Amino acid sequence: MQHTKSFFIPTFLIFFLSLGLYDFPVTSYFVAWLGSFYVFYFTWFSKQRIINDDLPIASQIMRPIFLLQLIFAGFMCCTSIFLLLDHLGYEYFDKVKTENFVAVDYTYLIAKCQRLSFLAHISLVWGILIVSKTKSKRTCYDFNTKNLDFSWLKLGLLFYVVAVIFQLANGLFQFSIYFNNLAIFSSLILLLRGLNNKNGLLIAYGATIFGINFINATLTGFKEHIIVNFIILFALLFPKYKKTIAVIFIPVVYLLLYILPTYSGIIRNQSWSGDKTAQEARNEALETIIQDQNDEEIEQTNWNFLVYRFSEISMFTHFVEYVPKKKDFYHFEILENSIIALIPRILYQDKPITELVAMERVYDAGVVEQGANVSAKTRPVVDGYLSFGYIGVFSFLLALGYLTQLLCNTAERWFGGYEFGCIVMFNGCFQVLWRGNNFEFMLNNILYGFITMWLVFIVLRKMNILTPKR
Repeated sequence: MQHTKSFFIPTFLIFFLSLGLYDFPVTSYFVAWLGSFYVFYFTWFSKQRIINDDLPIASQIMRPIFLLQLIFAGFMCCTSIFLLLDHLGYEYFDKVKTENFVAVDYTYLIAKCQRLSFLAHISLVWGILIVSKTKSKRTCYDFNTKNLDFSWLKLGLLFYVVAVIFQLANGLFQFSIYFNNLAIFSSLILLLRGLNNKNGLLIAYGATIFGINFINATLTGFKEHIIVNFIILFALLFPKYKKTIAVIFIPVVYLLLYILPTYSGIIRNQSWSGDKTAQEARNEALETIIQDQNDEEIEQTNWNFLVYRFSEISMFTHFVEYVPKKKDFYHFEILENSIIALIPRILYQDKPITELVAMERVYDAGVVEQGANVSAKTRPVVDGYLSFGYIGVFSFLLALGYLTQLLCNTAERWFGGYEFGCIVMFNGCFQVLWRGNNFEFMLNNILYGFITMWLVFIVLRKMNILTPKR
């Protein structure tokens, strides 16, 4: 851990500075909020950055220190600014409340949650950095083929077929999700290789599979599915089209944030209720967005989304207010529930339903009312806090960062390096790590994601497709 001192010393100084400014909650908030941007700067741009030098930076942005950190910490730490602005009396960047601002209890809650989020960001990245420079002496494997593109094309098709079979088989639906992700990521690296090599077959295959997945995402009613598709596409195209992606990234994100809350709301209200098909709801959602008279409604819907849904700090404040003031910390209870959730139901017929167990603390804290048709699950930073407070956030997120990079290293060691190992296998099997989930679901997803990756590795080894590197 000697090489990470240049990271954790200044970042923890910033954290303790924000903690020392407790009596000035808005200032404390901004110190912690800007601290996350310092972490991004240090790990991506500074001369002291600690990254692998096997590839140019632009060619390894699907690794955890780049893509996962951007999504995980971006949502957890940076988007909270909208809640604070709303609390200070702003809507977008226009002040709508004329009275002078006075800090209240809720101001202190927002600042505390931001400090906890910043601590989580530091810990997650520190865990990643500890492992990223570790050199494994274990055997590395590579693809034993003369035509790598064709082999990956066959694997991509196989992943897609297996995903369909598992989707139809009772009790194997979870594995179908992993293989579907593997098929999508395979199609995207084939699209990229097709563009690089001007191979029409690879371009057609990659664009078709990605297009089908994107169309399906527009029918789900989930904003995250659409945003994730764009993030993946931009991340993979960035090494070849740096200037183009850099120019269009912010306008595209702005456009998505402008239209998706209204678009997804209409899909959910109409198709989820069964009143209309998903296709009909999508058409109506698109018509609503392009009509000028709906601009005011769209802007109000979007602001509410930015304040209360884009960032989950609003929900975090409920938990921080509830624990330990009204209820003692959960200690190891959440972890115990998570371990129980790993046991297959066939071995434990009376196993509690994981969804209900995870939602109990949400109801207890008053985040949503029991019986409400929502799933407001906690995130790792929340479960870490509920377990042991600041110590829980630090220790659990440090462990999560360590495990994340360890899984990525394993995937690259087993599957020939960054391109197939990290892009396809790691991100395909462990996409849940991008934003995290409550401990019960996340540990389950990690375990079965690892089983999926291990099974693929074993099969390809038996078929002599993967062989030890000489």
